[in-house]
Amino acid sequence: MNRMELLKLLLTCFSEAMYLPPAPESGSTNPWVQFFCSTENRHALPLFTSLLNTVCAYDPVGYGIPYNHLLFSDYREPLVEEAAQVLIVTLDHDSATSTSPTVDGTTTGTAMDDADPPGPENLFVNYLSRIHREEDFQFILKGIARLLSNPLLQTYLPNSTKKIQFHQELLVLFWKLCDFNKKFLFFVLKSSDVLDILVPILYFLNDARADQSRVGLMHIGVFILLLLSGERNFGVRLNKPYSVRVPMDVPVFTGTHADLLIVVFHRIVTSGHQRLQPLFDCLLTIVVNVSPYLKSLSMVTANKLLHLLEAFSTTWFLFSSAQNHHLVFFLLEVFNNIIQYQFDGNSNLVYAIIRKRSVFHQLANLPTDPPTIHKALQRRRRAPEPLSRTGSQDSASMEGSRPAAPAEPGTLKTSLVATPGIDKLTEKSQVSEDGTLRSLEPEPQQSSADGSPAEGEPSRAWREQRRLSSASASGQWSPTPEWVLSWKSKLPLQTIMRLLQVLVPQVEKICIDKGLTDESEILRFLQHGTLVGLLPVPHPILIRKYQANSGTAMWFRTYMWGVIYLRNVDPPVWYDTDVKLFEIQRV
Repeated sequence: MNRMELLKLLLTCFSEAMYLPPAPESGSTNPWVQFFCSTENRHALPLFTSLLNTVCAYDPVGYGIPYNHLLFSDYREPLVEEAAQVLIVTLDHDSATSTSPTVDGTTTGTAMDDADPPGPENLFVNYLSRIHREEDFQFILKGIARLLSNPLLQTYLPNSTKKIQFHQELLVLFWKLCDFNKKFLFFVLKSSDVLDILVPILYFLNDARADQSRVGLMHIGVFILLLLSGERNFGVRLNKPYSVRVPMDVPVFTGTHADLLIVVFHRIVTSGHQRLQPLFDCLLTIVVNVSPYLKSLSMVTANKLLHLLEAFSTTWFLFSSAQNHHLVFFLLEVFNNIIQYQFDGNSNLVYAIIRKRSVFHQLANLPTDPPTIHKALQRRRRAPEPLSRTGSQDSASMEGSRPAAPAEPGTLKTSLVATPGIDKLTEKSQVSEDGTLRSLEPEPQQSSADGSPAEGEPSRAWREQRRLSSASASGQWSPTPEWVLSWKSKLPLQTIMRLLQVLVPQVEKICIDKGLTDESEILRFLQHGTLVGLLPVPHPILIRKYQANSGTAMWFRTYMWGVIYLRNVDPPVWYDTDVKLFEIQRV
């Protein structure tokens, strides 16, 4: 308890950031944090290792005696929570602007080879980036995975095991580890242990999707998955069959971790709340990044992907915002990657594409004349449904799961700064034959006559317009035939159209010859089919990797202090003081 009180006091000394308005370039490091993490503090190393050990060694379930957490108060948990909070605050360091650790873990430009080291040397960031022993990585990863999975534990006796509440701090810590220590990131992806981090994140995303007070949790979960999805190994690991039945409010399926990921993302898009729309780009970017490696999607998942395409390619959705068509480009890229690189094994997806072929034909024949555009937008104003729920026959959810609930009225939440668009968040790389990545330099942006940037690849002109729905933006932006034509001509439909051209007549013939209404026969035919030599030349695989930037650094700072503020309301530390970094709102 004494240690906990001391950490709380330190955290209070460190908290000046809460009283400064959010500024993109907060170059001024907090003097307390700076001293605490500098060579002037001769205890810096033991403090850093102790804080990390305290968090990663904690086992909330302990001996596993049911209800023991109700009989004895656990002083360990508040200590671990404070330790996690102190760690993430001391590691708040904008990696985009500073000397960032290189791949081998050494920092570029160390004090030794430079008399005047650039910027204040934060020893905690330095130590974190230099951890390299396998057993240390194993200890950290196992510890964080154990704590993140704790709220998912299923027991036969209700409330019989302790559930920890500081998963948001753990996610920030995991993010920092991956961001500052590339060797740790590679270690995480080296084995299927990464799935022990993935499943809890998907659980939190799915559980928080309807809750306005947990938008921050949704963002950090998605950011972590975006970071991981930039590495080929992540896509490969997702092929592991998913058998751990964590009760989640998603349709029952038999398949892999990739199926779980896509099914949860579909749930977020179709039944999350409105404030999550800026995340759609990120969600689909993650799916695009992993798609070339997905060996076999289940039928449930294939139908979900096509349902998303159906929803995103309705005329009112495409015409109601300057950015919505990018979502269609992403989904087409997913289908193209799977058809070109993983055709064998994905007969479910091919079958679903054949069944929903009308969607692709409608896209190819998208109307561009003013009356039709106008009519589509009128329809939108009559029925402003966030996304078509129809056509997604949701099977029963998993046993024992609770539906995602909105926040209780009166729940406190802290405001967040806007996140950068996907073009700022990621950098495009091309996968070469030997699997290495080549960065693609973004071309300079030209503006077209109407003042909007010329549309090139679907990731160039993403701007704040994303946040403006047609209702608020009707004065500023309305779709023109030229605009529709500018991107319609670039829709990557060739591969899918060729596939349909070859396979549809064959499938129809089977149905007529055998009077078939049975899917299994068609699937068997598709499983043994091949399109070798019939498809266009495979396109190079594009990966959009997360890149550090001051916008996300600012977002993390606001989010992190918001979490700390709300986790320390009883007894209150910062509650009801004149905080400037964020606003406190009630749902």
